[in-house]
Amino acid sequence: MQVHRDIDHLPAFRNAVITIGTFDGVHTGHQQIITQLKAEAAHVAGESVIITFHPHPRKIVGEQSRPVQLLNTLDEKISLLEQRGIDHLVVVPFNDAFANQSANDYIHDFLFSKFHPHTVIIGYDHRFGNNRQGDYHLLEQKGWELGFLVKEIPEHVLNEITISSTRVREAILANDISTANRFLGYPFFFEGTVVEGNKLGRTIGFPTANLQLPAADKLVPGNGVYAVTALLKSQPQRLLKGMMNIGVRPTVDGSKRTVEVNLFDFNEDIYGLELQVSVHQYLRGEVKFNGLDALKAQLANDKETASVALASLP
Repeated sequence: MQVHRDIDHLPAFRNAVITIGTFDGVHTGHQQIITQLKAEAAHVAGESVIITFHPHPRKIVGEQSRPVQLLNTLDEKISLLEQRGIDHLVVVPFNDAFANQSANDYIHDFLFSKFHPHTVIIGYDHRFGNNRQGDYHLLEQKGWELGFLVKEIPEHVLNEITISSTRVREAILANDISTANRFLGYPFFFEGTVVEGNKLGRTIGFPTANLQLPAADKLVPGNGVYAVTALLKSQPQRLLKGMMNIGVRPTVDGSKRTVEVNLFDFNEDIYGLELQVSVHQYLRGEVKFNGLDALKAQLANDKETASVALASLP
């Protein structure tokens, strides 16, 4: 997959079959659109092209009082779309100027002039241009004039996308990882840099990798203990199993919220490295224990439970 970030210097796409959207989560609903996109491109011996936006449009035109909580960072979304076999991903810088162009300018100066599409696949409720003036019918009319086809994404697929996105976010925040992963079609994951903590874990036999998360708008699961797998970005073929705690560590200090991962059968210096953590199962809530001995005993139980939950993984 080729990733394009400069919309003024795009290649000459061959019979471009295009769809447009944020694709946050690249979940099972999105995957139906991707399947349709690739089939249409194959039918016309063309190239599949996804147009997405960064930052998320709601950060520019939405209610600023409502923070945007994303299922994927841009890099994560790129990785997920690449796995789906897309030919081209175009990341459009979304700003006030882009948001405020008229619907006609959007079609003529952006979509047609820069992509020369063979086919555009969008939902019947797709809106674009200043004040969301443009709609499916305008794009279809302009398609007839300019010489490209417009095809509709079925309503039931669009409904599934909306339901899936909402359910995934709600499930992650409610610690319902099994539901979230079912709608995503893959284990929910996030990435962070391993930073130094207070090193308490190693003194009780459970050393942890403390993660600094790079994106403030990335959705993080609710507080609790989880069974996870992890990949060092520098060693992507090496799957590590472990457990993760998210919370304020009430037995220790109960102040700052942290993300800590205990990797099983692993004792290497990974400070400064990037770790990708996939969340497989919620184990329990965060509890304040009566001293470190009680905490240590519970962590031993957690490790056993997590090991069983992860046993079926390759």
